[in-house]
This record gives sequence, C-alpha cells and structure tokens, in this order.
Amino acid sequence: MKEAPLNFWSLYSHGFARIAACTGHTVIADPHANAEAVLRQARGCADEGVAVAVFPELGLTGYSIEDLLLQDALLDQVEAALETVVAGSAELLPVLVVGAPLRHRNRIYNCAVLVHRGRVLGVVPKSYPPNYREFYERRQIADGHDERGGTIRVAGAEVPFGVDLLFAAEDVPGLVLHTEICEDMWVPVPPSAEAALAGATVLVNLSGSPITVGRAEDRKLLCRSASSRCLAAYVYAAAGLGESTTDLSWDGQTMIYENGVLLAESDRFPLGDQYAVADVDLDLLRQERQRMGTFDDNRRAHAARTGGFRTVSFELDPPLTDLGLRRRVERFPFVPADPERLALDCYEAYNIQVAGLQQRLAAIGGPKVVIGVSGGLDSTHALIVAARAMDRAGRPRSDILAFTLPGFATSDHTKDNAHKLMRALGVTAAELDITPTARLMLQEIGHPFASGEPVYDVTFENVQAGLRTDYLFRLANQRGGIVLGTGDLSELALGWSTYGVGDQMSHYNVNSGVPKTLIQHLIRWVVSSGQFDDETGKILAAILDTEISPELVPGEEMQSTESKIGPYALHDFTLFQVLRYGFRPSKIAFLAWHAWHDPDAGAWPTGFPEAKRVAYDLAEIRHWLEVFCRRFFAFSQFKRSAMPNGPKVSAGGSLSPRGDWRAPSDGNARAWLSDLDRFDFGSAAAGR
Repeated sequence: MKEAPLNFWSLYSHGFARIAACTGHTVIADPHANAEAVLRQARGCADEGVAVAVFPELGLTGYSIEDLLLQDALLDQVEAALETVVAGSAELLPVLVVGAPLRHRNRIYNCAVLVHRGRVLGVVPKSYPPNYREFYERRQIADGHDERGGTIRVAGAEVPFGVDLLFAAEDVPGLVLHTEICEDMWVPVPPSAEAALAGATVLVNLSGSPITVGRAEDRKLLCRSASSRCLAAYVYAAAGLGESTTDLSWDGQTMIYENGVLLAESDRFPLGDQYAVADVDLDLLRQERQRMGTFDDNRRAHAARTGGFRTVSFELDPPLTDLGLRRRVERFPFVPADPERLALDCYEAYNIQVAGLQQRLAAIGGPKVVIGVSGGLDSTHALIVAARAMDRAGRPRSDILAFTLPGFATSDHTKDNAHKLMRALGVTAAELDITPTARLMLQEIGHPFASGEPVYDVTFENVQAGLRTDYLFRLANQRGGIVLGTGDLSELALGWSTYGVGDQMSHYNVNSGVPKTLIQHLIRWVVSSGQFDDETGKILAAILDTEISPELVPGEEMQSTESKIGPYALHDFTLFQVLRYGFRPSKIAFLAWHAWHDPDAGAWPTGFPEAKRVAYDLAEIRHWLEVFCRRFFAFSQFKRSAMPNGPKVSAGGSLSPRGDWRAPSDGNARAWLSDLDRFDFGSAAAGR
C-alpha cells in the first residue's frame, strides 16, 4: 500500500469516501445501451471524485423482463456488455456496482458485478429472490444464499463468486464494501448484517423494487434501520424510467444513510440520469464500532458465519485534491438546524433536567433549593428548571431560595435582570453583597488590591467565585436546602470554573450535561413554547441578549468570557466531535471550516440572531482548537474527576467520571497537538 501525501483540503485525507447511488433510463433487453448509460454516469461520478457508484438491480437488461432472462441471445449480449463496462472503467476512479443476470452452472443468477479500473473484482448473487405477490423471480432466478467460496468466469477472467465477499480498499482505510440485492434487505436476517459484523462499512443494495403507495417510506425505514443497527453506511439504488409498466410502475429512488442519518437522496420518478452523492465518514463508523463493544460481541456470537467471509482487495487511488464536502455539517452539533428536531430536542432536554431534579429532591426528603442567580444564561436556565420541578412536584416556588450575590464588577443590567426574573417566577428572593467579605479576605491574605492597586489576577477573581459558593452552601445548611449547580457542559470541558469552594461544586447540577450553545436555545424554546407567562418570557429574552461574562473584573467594558477563552460555538463544535466520536483535531478543523467559513451557507437554528451569524477562517479555527486541546486534555480533567451529580442530557455525551468520560487528571495534550501539526495550516489557507 503506497503512502499518499496529505492535503488538508482533501476529504480522503480525513477519513471520508464519496459514494453515489445512481439511477437512470433503462432500455428493456438492450445490454449495450444500458452499459453505455452506466459508463456515462460513471464518468460523471469520476469527475466528482466518487469512490463507489451503485446502479440498480439487473441494470444491464432491465429488471422487469420476466422470461426474457432465460434467452441465450440476451445473455450473450449481457456478457459482451459487461466487457464493455470493464474496458470503459479502466481510467475511471469509482468502483462500479452493476446489476446483471449471469449464467453459472445450470442456473441464472441475479448478480451484482463489482468492476474497478479495467477488472472485475467479484460477483455477488442475490440471496433471496422473492416469489410472492407481484414477484415471480424464482421462475427464472436461482437462490444464491448458499453460494460461498466459489468462483465464476466473467469478462474473460475467473473471479470470486458468492455472498461471502467483502471488497476492501487498501489505500482508503475503512472502505469495505458488501453488496446485497433488493429483497435481501427485507428478510429478518439480511446478508448485510453478517457482512457488517465481518467488517463491511459500506453496504450497498441494487434494487428493482416497483413502486406502490407507501413503499418508498418502507424502503427508507429499512435502509435507516440497517445503517443504524450495523453501524454502517447503507446505499440504495432502485430502478426507474424505462422498466416495463405492463402491471407495475417504478420510481428510481436512491438514498444514502450513515448510522441512521440520511446523508443524501434524489428526486423520485426522474426523467433521466440521476444520482445521490454523499461523503461517508468512515472514521465515524469505525469509532462507533470501537465504542460499542456489543457490536463485536455480536460478531463473536455469529463467528461461524462471519469468520468465513473472503476479502477482495483493491487500490482506489483517490484524488487528494479539494473536492469540497458533500454532506451537511451542523454548525451547532448539539443544536440541530431542523426546526422540528430542535423543538423535540429542547422538549426532551428541558424535561430530562426537570425530571432529574424532581427525583433527586424527592429521594433526599424534599429539601429546599438554594441557587445563586447572576442574570446570566446558566443560572437563569437552572432557575427555570427548578421552578418547573417544583410545579411538577406540587410544591410552592417559594421553596426555591434564590440569591443574587453582587461583587466588584456586577453590572446593574445583570443584577436588575436577576431580580426581575426572581420576582416573575415567585421564588424566595434575596440579595447578598459579597464585596465587604471579599475585601476582608483580600486584605487578610495581603492581596495588592486591598492596598488600592488595580491587580485583577486569578486570586482576585476566585475570591469572589469562592465566596459566592461558600455563602450558598452555608445558606443551604442554615435553611434546610441543597445548592443547585449552574455550570454547563462547555465550562466543564474548558475547566472554566473555580475548583472546590467555587462554582465547580454543588449538591446537584442540572446543567452539567448541557453545552452553552444548547442552553441558549433551551431558553428560547421555553419562551416560544409558553412554559411560563409572558412577563417571564420577556425577561428571559432580555437575558439572552446579554454578553456572556463572569463579571469579576471591574472596568468600563463588560468582561467577555469568549474574548478570553474563545467562541463557545467553536468549542462546542470541537467538544461534540471529541466526546462523541473521538475525532482527530485536524479532522475537526476540516469539518469546522466547512461548517463555519460562510455565514450564508447552510441552515442556522431557528431563532438564532442575524447579528450573531458570524464566520471563522481557518487560522481562527486552528487557534481555538489548540486552546481547546490544551484546556480539555492537559488542564481541566481534575475538575471533572470531582464533579457533582447531574443528569446526562445530550446524545453527544457527558463529562461525568461516572458516565461517558473517564480520563486521568494528570494527562497531557501532546498527541492532539501533534496531530494539528500534521498539516501546515498557513499553507492550507493560502493554497486553497
């Protein structure tokens, strides 16, 4: 296997493979016309950098030709047409997966023929030809499910034949193909399930499948389910125009799923050539299988079958140039842009938090809730979660003891918002000014600020953060309550909290599983869905417009968290890819550039302010990636190792040492920083 040079802009440098599901106009019983159609589409796919192009079932003859499949004149033409396809593929990039009827021993088999760069890699027969309702395939076609270990002569060569074939690209790690045909997908244990356990990552289905009302949705359900259960990509290409309409009709449906997510589909009932194209993330599939140990457990349970698969190797030799990226990359992976999906996610996230707090309070005797309210996003959201938990438990909101604790840099704006929100929610509200105690502590420890010097170091900041938490814990002792934490998942990732006697600590933290970017949308959803009255909604909307700030350093301008540690949008993007998929920083940079370089490209989440729809260039992305890697891997784990209880909220993961994330507190970031150095980002930015 030759070592290919790395080009930052090439999708093939980052674990992707471009896949196409093709359909077109079939000419009934004319293999040569259909072979030319295959090559025409194959050339188009090659121009787009496609690695694998999948065509419909029996595409060289048409699926709907019934007993014509038994005619020698036609079958002779099929073999000649296959030779045309093989010869025409010699200078083309994609592996072509073409449907053809082939004679073998004393039967006709409905086959998928895999062709690449002038040779046939192998032939896979249909396992389960149907014989019910409108289908009569067994009249002409042999059942192929027991064909294993054999060969067949085709296009002048003896090649592997059977349902036990995997096709692996030596120079594209993780690209392992398996083929099944139409009905094979509909049986309880499809061939692709065993193939996935044996190592196949891209499962392809050549389909005839006439269309009836509702069948398209059934196909999508099966493709989505197969891709999800098998932790694989599932590529489906159905026959379309040109098939016989004697008794049936055809819609040419094509689609590509990856681990349960629809990456691409084409319009149905097309008039001519059409294909769905998507860049499949092979790293994602591999990572999912590594993390889900039961996947391999299942393989071992079926080792008698999965151990017998044969692998046919080939070299794809993909283009290492900038081909773009043919898949949607969410700017906010914790916050889907689809309005319906976002509404459902917000409903579930909010109620997970509410139910978690309600259960915790009930389990420990129904104490009151003590919470510090700053007028910022996190404490606001924790407070409205607590208010709803009290409502659900049938308790008065006055059992929430809410304190605003102004310090040296607390602004009138945030303090005013805190008081308005506490009044609107009907909680027990109070203000406790921490500045006298903070001055005393700074004086006692000999801090320069106590002598009038404008020294605003980490000690100055943490004295305030620590006192706030200290007061809350003592108030909870005094008044029969527990301290409700407000720090979010993003802050845990970056270590942006004061350890121990500080905002890192609480009795229970409802926000620990919610990233900063999602909290903003949760508050928007609470407003838009009418969870509270209109007055409360107006206050929440005003809080959403406030700059994220710890408000610890005095000055004319409000202290900005993001100007110091970086944009939460980029950090949450990175956190999702690291926590959910374990991706390399260089790949995250590639994805982040495609998500963030153009504010006018792609969809934004519902309600996201126009003024905040910004772009980030590659230099900014690389800089903040390095900041994230240093803070996440080398600095802040000790804070997470001692974090309080709190519910996991997002499928993206949590950072609890009792849940998704276990890591040493004395780790380092060298491996991740070294990966960033694999690419010259300056040259990459200039050379695109």
